[in-house]
Amino acid sequence: MDNATKFGSIYFAVLGIAALAFGIAEFVVMGMYGTEGTAWGPLDISGLFLPWRAIILIGAGLMYLSSVTNFADIRQLAKAVAASIMVWIVAGMSFWGMIAGSIPGGEDGPWFSSPADFAAAYSYPYMPAIFLLPFSLVIIYFILRRRRVTVGRE
Repeated sequence: MDNATKFGSIYFAVLGIAALAFGIAEFVVMGMYGTEGTAWGPLDISGLFLPWRAIILIGAGLMYLSSVTNFADIRQLAKAVAASIMVWIVAGMSFWGMIAGSIPGGEDGPWFSSPADFAAAYSYPYMPAIFLLPFSLVIIYFILRRRRVTVGRE
């Protein structure tokens, strides 16, 4: 096992634990507050799709954790890629919610938000998947590395 594979195993184990923790936290908050949820510091755990986000993040966390043994194997890498795609979908859904919520104005005002209200819609708090998104992009390195290694053998 080379250093990059060891790093990948450890990295995605930590990312899996983080995704699992965020998913469990969403379930706990949903049990305490319902879909109204709560915001704590830069973290917002609320929304209509809270149960689905929790299930997806728990699934992604478990997939990351199951991919860390023998990380160089293509099947294990595929599990990590699938888990990353799950995080990307949930984070994309959160981004879309921010974008769609920033455009319309208030009920009494104009149809569109003012520039200040538009910019304010993109400030924190953020959904947990948005915090996982940049860390899940590391899988691209391992995909490209796998491709280089495989092409180099032929």
